Amino acid sequence: MLDITIKKAPPEQLKPKPDEKALGFGAIFTDHMFVMHYDTEKGWHDAQICKYQHFSLDPAAMALHYGQAIFEGLKAYRGKDNQIYLFRPQDNLARMNLSATRMCMPTIDTDDVLSALKRLLKIEQDWVPGINGASLYIRPTMIASEAALGVRPANQYIFFIILSPVGAYYPEGFNPVKIFVTDKYVRAVPGGVGNTKTAGNYAASIMAAVEAQKQGFTQVLWLDAVERKYIEEVGTMNIFFVIGDEVITPPLSGSILPGITRDSVLTLAKEWGLDVVERPIAIDEVFTAAGNGSLKEVFGTGTAAVISPVGSLYYKGETCIVNNGKTGELAQRLFDEMQSMQYGAKTDLFGWVERGTPDSNSL
Repeated sequence: MLDITIKKAPPEQLKPKPDEKALGFGAIFTDHMFVMHYDTEKGWHDAQICKYQHFSLDPAAMALHYGQAIFEGLKAYRGKDNQIYLFRPQDNLARMNLSATRMCMPTIDTDDVLSALKRLLKIEQDWVPGINGASLYIRPTMIASEAALGVRPANQYIFFIILSPVGAYYPEGFNPVKIFVTDKYVRAVPGGVGNTKTAGNYAASIMAAVEAQKQGFTQVLWLDAVERKYIEEVGTMNIFFVIGDEVITPPLSGSILPGITRDSVLTLAKEWGLDVVERPIAIDEVFTAAGNGSLKEVFGTGTAAVISPVGSLYYKGETCIVNNGKTGELAQRLFDEMQSMQYGAKTDLFGWVERGTPDSNSL
């Protein structure tokens, strides 16, 4: 078991709690964080929960030059019984290990890190919002900290977890968003790192997102990098289409992030007896379906937004209105079901939800 040192911030340095009704996303951080270090001789060591603070990095830290930086995103929820819950945390940590392996970084012991996270949440439990729709966003991150120039795996790393109370990810909240489909830029190529949560993927997506937002769109929908016609994912979400009686999502081909929420939606939809298909789907097929009336819904899935209904798609000068710009029946049902489980209001039949703080009273 990981030996963790606890160094709490003194009371006079604790931050005032924010207004839960005006949280936004990712702008406020709690009082404490979890940090541990790695080197090839010691492995993971010096684990501690300490005051949220700056790092001191050498200007030659390899993450700054060669991009060895990965992260995850999950949430803690305050249920109606005032208990704190986590949704599929082991799956997020397991996916982080997949990212680490692909980026030639050390893996973590997922049981140890989950235990550390729960101890951190116990200290920061008053930061978990209590109003409906708000939550505590959890950002585990790993960066290469060795000071060296040269393209190779680093020998030293920092792993840390920071926490941020958040409201809705999109300004629209749970309302249909407008999506810009780009064939000018690509997000990832087969054989690349599109299926990992590495920082460079997101840096590469910013230009397309900025251009889309200037035109009034919420997000970018990426097409494949080879033929630039098959749908892959939205910048912060996986994507689903309801065409006729089928619920369709692109397959995990190696260039798409294997979303935890995506997998949850697939499981729920199959449990409900829906015709769920993972297959390549071209953007032209979607616009054709919209034209003949068979396109019923489009929605995104991801930790940040959970379920995000799509009201319109814009591609090559044409706009496709989805479900008259309104939230679809399936998107609403999935959102309600996921939220009910995440907040502990409904029985979890899949073993996805667990207590977010240690069972014992000790830290």
